[in-house]
Amino acid sequence: MIKKISIGLLILALSTSCVSKKIYNDLETKFADLKKENRTISDENAALLASKKQLESEKAALQTNLDDVNTNLAKVQADYAAAKDKMKIMQDSYAALEKNSNESLEANMKKNRELLAQLDAKAKALALEQEKLNASSQRLKELEDLIAAKEASMKKLKETLSKALNSFEGKGLTIEQKNGKVYVSMENKLLFNSGSWAVGSEGKKAVVEVGKVLGDNPDISVLIEGHTDNDPYVGSGTITDNWDLSTKRATAIVTILGENKKVNKQNLTAAGRSEYSPLASNTTADGKSKNRRIEIILTPKLDEISKMLNEF
Repeated sequence: MIKKISIGLLILALSTSCVSKKIYNDLETKFADLKKENRTISDENAALLASKKQLESEKAALQTNLDDVNTNLAKVQADYAAAKDKMKIMQDSYAALEKNSNESLEANMKKNRELLAQLDAKAKALALEQEKLNASSQRLKELEDLIAAKEASMKKLKETLSKALNSFEGKGLTIEQKNGKVYVSMENKLLFNSGSWAVGSEGKKAVVEVGKVLGDNPDISVLIEGHTDNDPYVGSGTITDNWDLSTKRATAIVTILGENKKVNKQNLTAAGRSEYSPLASNTTADGKSKNRRIEIILTPKLDEISKMLNEF
C-alpha cells in the first residue's frame, strides 16, 4: 500500500511541477509516518499470530484435561452407583441381622461364657503344672549339684588313693575313675600265690593303705570283687572251683580292710566273679595275668540321690 502511495506521489510530483515545495515536504512526512505505522501494524499482526498459536495450544491442553475429567467423572459416577448398590445390600443385611440380633447375641454370650470357663480351668491346670515344673526344676538343680559334689568327692578320693598307693603303681596296681566310681585294681601277682587266697606281705601293705583312706571316708560303699582266669581250679581242700577261689580272695581283702577300726564294715561287700568278667583275652599268658585280680570298687552313698529321684 505504501509503495502504491509512493508511486502516486511521484507521478503527481512529475506531472505537476507547479506544486510548492512545502506541499511536497508534507507529503514526504506523511509517507514516512505511513511507513512507520505499517511496520507497527506488521509487528502487532505477528504478535497476534503468536498469541493465537499459544491460545490454540492451551485450548488443546484444556480440551485434553476436560476429556480426562469427563472420563474420571464417568468412573466416579459408576463407582458411586456400585457403592450405592452395595450400601443398599449392607443395609438390607444389617436389617436382617438386627432382626435376629438378640438370639444371636445370647447364643454368642453363652458360647463365650463356656469358652471363658474352659480357659479358666486350663489356666489353673497350667499354673499347677508350672508349679510342679518349677519344683521339679529346683529338685533337678539340687540333684545335679549333689551329683557334681559326689563326682568331685570321688575325684578327690582317687587323688588321695593315687598318692597313698603311689609306690605300688606299676606293680600290678591301677587306679581309675569312671561312671562316678573309683576302681582300684590289684593283679594277683601283687596279692596271692597261685591257687592261694592268703595275701602276701607286699599286697597287704597296699590293702592297708586303701583301708586308711576308707577310714577317712566313711560315706563310701566298698565292693571287693575277686576275679580269675579261665583255667580250672586244680587245688584240693574246701575250694572246689574258680567261683570259690574268687570269693575267698575277695573275703581275704575284706578281712584286712576290717582290721582298720575306722572302716565301717557295713560299707564292705565281698563278691566272687570267677572268670566271667575278664579284662583281656584268656588266650595269652599276659591276658590271663590281667584277668586274675582283685577290684576294689568305691561308690559314693547314693541314698540322697535315690530319695530325690523318687520324688520326681
